[in-house]
Amino acid sequence: MNKYTLSIKDLSSKEMQYNTQQKRMPLPEYGRSIQNMVDYALTIQDRAERQRCANTIINIMGNMFPHLRDVPDFKHKLWDHLAIMADFKLDIKYPYEIIREENLGTKPDSIPYPSTKMRYRHYGRTLEVLIKKACEFPEGDEKRNLVALICNHMKKDYMAWNKDTVDDRKIAEDLDELSGGKLRMDDDIIRLMAERLAQNYRPKVNYNNNRNNNQRRKY
Repeated sequence: MNKYTLSIKDLSSKEMQYNTQQKRMPLPEYGRSIQNMVDYALTIQDRAERQRCANTIINIMGNMFPHLRDVPDFKHKLWDHLAIMADFKLDIKYPYEIIREENLGTKPDSIPYPSTKMRYRHYGRTLEVLIKKACEFPEGDEKRNLVALICNHMKKDYMAWNKDTVDDRKIAEDLDELSGGKLRMDDDIIRLMAERLAQNYRPKVNYNNNRNNNQRRKY
């Protein structure tokens, strides 16, 4: 344990004060003790001694989060945090280019909302994209099964929005409109829709019960 650790730990008496009596901490996750250490480093006149004190603080900060040592740029982040806690007033030689004070409060660019409007919000944009992809499919079983899947989803979304039964004619009309007349919900599609629903709601067989029943019959 070096003299900087000892002298810094002497500042722990400050923690006997109520937090409301002390200044606000920029990074409270490090606790009041680390903040007191940083404040102490700011009072050191000798530059070399101040540098050694800063190195000690960084080591203590790193020991607080040993599980993060393998995180990329972990050391760099620690030096950034030291500069922030010192209000960018700690005159030392930083081993990394630290974050600039003017960039500290910079907000990330907002994510722009899609500019294109949806015709039917209850179907959602994903379904519109899926319909567009289905229009590009060549004719065949794969396309018919995809259209059946889309129609079943449209029925489910419509009922979730309307809380009522939905007529197949309504789904057929909406599909025709959303696909620009390229997709049709004909009798073959309705048959495939029913088959898919039957597969999804097929009751599960409890093989354990069947096995137990067969064993009882033997006896």
